[in-house]
Amino acid sequence: MKNIFIWLSMLMIFVFACSNEKSKVVLQPGTPGYLLAKDISTVVTAADPDSNRSIIVTESFEVTTGEVIQEIHKNFGEQATNLKKMDPTRIKQILEDNARSLAEKKLILTTAKDHGFIIENRKLDSLLQSQYKRAGSEEAFLSFVEKKGFTIDNVKEDISNAFIIEQYIKSVLSKETSITEEELKDRYKRRLQIDRTATVYHILLMTQNKTEAEKAEIHKKMKKILARAKKGENFAQLAKTYSEDPGVKSNGGLYENFERGQMVKPFEDAAFSIPVGEISDIVETRYGYHILKIVDRQKESRTFEDLKPDLEKELKKEKEMSVVNAHMEKLKEDANYEKISL
Repeated sequence: MKNIFIWLSMLMIFVFACSNEKSKVVLQPGTPGYLLAKDISTVVTAADPDSNRSIIVTESFEVTTGEVIQEIHKNFGEQATNLKKMDPTRIKQILEDNARSLAEKKLILTTAKDHGFIIENRKLDSLLQSQYKRAGSEEAFLSFVEKKGFTIDNVKEDISNAFIIEQYIKSVLSKETSITEEELKDRYKRRLQIDRTATVYHILLMTQNKTEAEKAEIHKKMKKILARAKKGENFAQLAKTYSEDPGVKSNGGLYENFERGQMVKPFEDAAFSIPVGEISDIVETRYGYHILKIVDRQKESRTFEDLKPDLEKELKKEKEMSVVNAHMEKLKEDANYEKISL
């Protein structure tokens, strides 16, 4: 059932209506999305569902604050109420980021359908059967969907839209992402010049779902811990005493030989840039405040042939991202896409 919950939560990102006329979602008073928007508007007035301000405008549709907040509520349920605890600047950023994501998916779906991309009934049925199987049975799946407030028609539409988008993106990528041997060798040479792995001790104080006032107090606490660490106290012992990272708290906060791309970016940047033996300043990530002590770093030791499959995947991913981004910019230009700051 857990897999179905993850799948359904992700899939709801694809819920949107497309039509030939310019569309704009309006929240109805009393609905969960409307009530959440009202709560958030006490912190950010632009979120008021009655004014329902547009964040993205194109020739065929507008994405409003109401639509964005409705989608956030669908995806996160009661956890979405944590939005109103955040700083106004952060709330606006979240609304604008989600508006952009919704608008981009609408543009791709509309373009895909215009180019004749569809899903056949037998393919849709096959995808549904897969979900029934994961849930244990069709009855269990439908019961779960109903409890989430959706219908099977909602689910079918979401699956169809997701499949069409996926097929369209594959068609775009298939034309422009070839990789040459020369590119692979050049990437290998560059890999030899940088550190491959890092080992650090680490202290984390969590800030997720905290108010700005609470975060300020946590930051003060971390500054005191940092001062003690830089004066020479045993870092591993400090981690055992204060760190809130359950995975490595018992071993003094030790992360050994992790590669680039395995940690959140601010953490990784610190781990691979601060000199070995030194202690970082306070590093903030989406999890909270961190302090790192750099223990060791190692460079690449594998041969070109050993590393070639990984290099191919890495280069392919980069090219795909570049192609998709360029294609999206073209779609936005054609649709007269305009972003309106809150």
